Amino acid sequence: MIAPSEISTPPATSTLRGLLAAGAWFALLTGALGAVPSTPPNFVVIMAEAQGWAQTSVMMDDRVAASRSRTFTTPAVERLAREGMRFTYGYAASPRCTPSRAALFTGKSPAALRMTFVGIGRDGGTVRTALIPPEPVLELPAAEVTVAELLKDAGYTTAHYGKWHVGRTHPSRHGFDDSDGPTSNGGPDNVASPNPKQALGMTARGIAFMTRAQAAGKPFYLQLSHYPNQERKEGGGGRDRDTVAKEADEIDRTVGELLAALDRLGLAGSTYVFYTADHGGQGRTGNAPLSGGKGAVTEGGLRVPFLVRGPGIPGNVCSRVPVTACDILPTVAALAEVKAALPAGVEGGSLVPVLRDPAGQGVVRRAREELVFHFPHYDLGNGGPATAILLGGYKLVRNYEQKTRRLFDLERDPGEAKDLAASLPDKAAELDARLTAYLKEVSAQMAQPNPNYDPSQPAPAEATERRGGKGGKKRP
Repeated sequence: MIAPSEISTPPATSTLRGLLAAGAWFALLTGALGAVPSTPPNFVVIMAEAQGWAQTSVMMDDRVAASRSRTFTTPAVERLAREGMRFTYGYAASPRCTPSRAALFTGKSPAALRMTFVGIGRDGGTVRTALIPPEPVLELPAAEVTVAELLKDAGYTTAHYGKWHVGRTHPSRHGFDDSDGPTSNGGPDNVASPNPKQALGMTARGIAFMTRAQAAGKPFYLQLSHYPNQERKEGGGGRDRDTVAKEADEIDRTVGELLAALDRLGLAGSTYVFYTADHGGQGRTGNAPLSGGKGAVTEGGLRVPFLVRGPGIPGNVCSRVPVTACDILPTVAALAEVKAALPAGVEGGSLVPVLRDPAGQGVVRRAREELVFHFPHYDLGNGGPATAILLGGYKLVRNYEQKTRRLFDLERDPGEAKDLAASLPDKAAELDARLTAYLKEVSAQMAQPNPNYDPSQPAPAEATERRGGKGGKKRP
C-alpha cells in the first residue's frame, strides 16, 4: 500500500523504469481501475458537509504538507486519492450550502441561478447593515435541468439520499427516481444532530439502490449528500473540533462502506466516484493554511477536497487545474456520452481531458476562462458582500461595503496575506473588468446602499440557516 505522503511520486529507481514500459509502471504504481468501459458507466457523487481543504488525511497539494490534516484520519478518502485524481484547486461554487448544491445539480453558478444564500433574516423588518443584500431564490427552479434529468433521458436510474436543501419541492420533480425527500439540515427526522443515524442510513440506502440498479441492468447516478451535526460550544464560536472530527470520521466510514460495496458488486471498474464538499469549514482557524472559512469568499470558505476515481483515470495524480462543482454535470454528461446538448447557460466544463491525462493537466473548456464566486450577503463575520474571481493563478476579491479591491497570487500566497493590487495594477484592472462583465452577463443580484443605515446601531446577529423540512425551525 502506498502511503498518502507518497501520492504522485513515481518509482524511485531507474532500474524499475527500465524494466517496465511507461504505461506498465504507471498502472502498477497507481492502481488505476482499468480501461474505459464499453457500456454506459455508473456515477456516485459524494458531497461532504462543511469539510475544509485540509480536513482530510490526504495532501490536497503534494507540495504543501499542511494541505492534509494531522488531526483527522480519513482512510477511505486516502483510497480515493491512491486510485484516482485529486485537485489542488478544487472549489465549491459558494461558501454556503444551498448555492453550492444548486450549482452541482445544474452546472450553473449561484449568481446565474440567483440562489446565492440560504435565506435572509430581517430583524423586525429593519436592515441594520450598510448594504441591503438581495433576496435570493430559495427554491431550485423547475425550469432548470439537473444532472439527474439529463441522465434519465439517456436511460439512467437516479437517486439522491441525504441533505437536499435546495427548496421544498420533492427531488422526484427534479429527476430523481428515489430520495429521502426535500430534507434540510435536520434530516428526515428534523433533529439538531441527524448523524450518525442518517450518515449510515443514507449510505445503506445508496448501496441498496446500486444493488437494485445492477439487478435491473440499468446504469445509475447516485448522489449522497451529508448532514452536519449542529452541536456548538457553550458561549458560541462555531462547532468545536470534536464535532468536526466526529463528522469527518462518520463521512469517511460511509465512503469506505460505499467503496467496499462497489467492489463486492463488481461495479468498481464501471463506476466513477466524485468526492467534494459544499463549502469550507466554519470558523477562521479551522481551515489553515488557507484564510477564512464558511460564509466568506476567501480560500478557506471556498476551496474544498475534490477527488475523482473511475475507469481510465490514472491514480495517485495531483492536478493543479482549477475545478468547481459546476464542472460535475458536463463531466458526467461527457463520460456517459449523453447525446443531447447540455442545457443552455451551463457554466461548467467537462473534466474528461484532465481525467484522461496521466499528469492531470489537460484543458477544461468553459464558456468563460475565469471562475467567479459571487456572495452578496453578510454572513458569519465575513466582512460584508463580496465577489471573487480566479484566473491564471491570481485571485481578485471585491468587497462592496468596504469598497476595496484586493489581488492575491494563490501559488505563492494561498493564505491571502499579501495584497498585490497596488504593485500589479494592470492585473488587478484586468480581473476587475472581467468580473464586471461576468456579473452583467448573468444579471447578478447585487447588494444595494441602505439609505437608513445608522452606524451607531449594533450590527445584527450572524445569519442562521433555516432547517426547512417540517416546521421550518431555525438552526440552534
